[in-house]
Order: sequence, then structure tokens, then C-alpha cells
Amino acid sequence: MNPLPNIASQIKRVRTNKKSTLANNSQTSAMRTAIKKFEAAVAEGAENAEELLRAAHKAIDGAASKGLIHKNKASRDKSRLAAKLSK
Repeated sequence: MNPLPNIASQIKRVRTNKKSTLANNSQTSAMRTAIKKFEAAVAEGAENAEELLRAAHKAIDGAASKGLIHKNKASRDKSRLAAKLSK
């Protein structure tokens, strides 16, 4: 573990970094979960696949807007999910 900084602003920065890291990890995890739920529904041939696709697209867009993933990766992921649904 890194030694704790002595400078007050850096001590505060360590706290905010921990907080933002938790939020980022949570949102990334939620995005991955939404994608996996959609892919599982498509594999089963479930009726609610379109609804899950919308949820996955929303999660991907949210992650891209926060900078967790690149906008091109978001676009690519959305395209691939839509292609899976149309098959």
C-alpha cells in the first residue's frame, strides 16, 4: 500500500479517489451485468430480450458518458448486441 501523504489536499484527494473508484467499479459492474443478462436471454430465446437490450444500451451509454469506457467501444458494444438480437 502507498504511504499516506502529509499534504492536506493530497489526504483529501486519497479519500475522494477511493469514493470515485467505488462508484466507477459499481457502474462498470452494472454495465457488464446488463450485457450478460441480455446475452443469456438471447441464448434462451426469451421474449424480454428487446427490453434487456434497451437496459444494456442505457448502461453502456452511462459508462461512456462518465468516461469509464471509450465512446467507440460503447458504439461497438451496442452494435454487436443489436446484431445478436437480429440473428
